[in-house]
Amino acid sequence: MSRRCELTGKGVLVGHRVSHSNIKTKHRFLPNLQNISFTSELLGQSISLRVSTHALRSVDHNGGLDAFLAKARAEVLSPKARQLKATIAKKRAEAAEPAAA
Repeated sequence: MSRRCELTGKGVLVGHRVSHSNIKTKHRFLPNLQNISFTSELLGQSISLRVSTHALRSVDHNGGLDAFLAKARAEVLSPKARQLKATIAKKRAEAAEPAAA
């Protein structure tokens, strides 16, 4: 399983640990990933994703998973999240269609 956020694409960064004597050794900075179950209001089901805590705050700030995925760019999303975004967009279009008719 890759260490990459499924919603924001945040991944591992590489840098140096620097000692007091200024000796540099390679270090991997891992993102803070959590397994979270989100509930989708449009789909009426819960979806389990592996997201960073930064993405978790962004989802809350945007008003839920459906609103976050509507605004998110498809390039940064994982394949599972891209499919979820398309399903939500399709469901939203179906819900708007009868109201227009």
